[in-house]
Amino acid sequence: MTSSSIKILVVDDEPPIRKLLRVGLGTEGYTILEAGSGRQANELLAQTRPDLILLDLGLPDIQGHDLLAKWRNELFDLPILILSSRTDEAGIVKALELGADDYVTKPFGTKELVARIRVALRHRLQQQGERALFQAGELSVDLVKRIVRVAGKEVKLSPKEYDILRILVQHAGKVLTHQHLLNQVWSGSTDVQYLRVYVRQLRQKIEQTPDQPQYIMTETGVGYRLREADEVPAPHAPDGAL
Repeated sequence: MTSSSIKILVVDDEPPIRKLLRVGLGTEGYTILEAGSGRQANELLAQTRPDLILLDLGLPDIQGHDLLAKWRNELFDLPILILSSRTDEAGIVKALELGADDYVTKPFGTKELVARIRVALRHRLQQQGERALFQAGELSVDLVKRIVRVAGKEVKLSPKEYDILRILVQHAGKVLTHQHLLNQVWSGSTDVQYLRVYVRQLRQKIEQTPDQPQYIMTETGVGYRLREADEVPAPHAPDGAL
């Protein structure tokens, strides 16, 4: 699927934001559909099927979370990215738990947004068949043989460390909330601080510089995201934790 054939529905009540997205994403070859309210978005979705939705949570007529829940139920395989303010951590977490694929905070750069769009589209395609081998930079994870390697050398992980990494690999590029990871690894029966301890241990084993991770990125107040292959900086390139 080329960018010129991809239709993106932008749902945002701010005309300047819609114009910014129309111009910025239009130059990347995407076809942009616009809705300034939840009602308009529903009307457009009844007429056409976009390939991805950019949804602002603060709409004037319908709560963004209500729209997300409705669309995720009806359009289960459609990538939905949230546009949100930087301070709306609770809203972001709720949206991700309702099924949003990712979020982008305002103000945002076009390059970052395009990268997130590409990851979301690719992730949906990959869900048709789970990848047996994940490769990003010097990290490789074989989900069949349960072997993790960094720079060609096998890394021994504890069962919990491997479970966390496996889940991140299965959703590479997507933000996973703390609660999602706790539910998947511990059935939700432990504290988020316990998860942070295991992620720190995991970084010690797979990251060249654990305090400046290249693979497992922190989404502050929300959760974690495993970078896709084309997001990982070249070896020795400077990088910082998100």
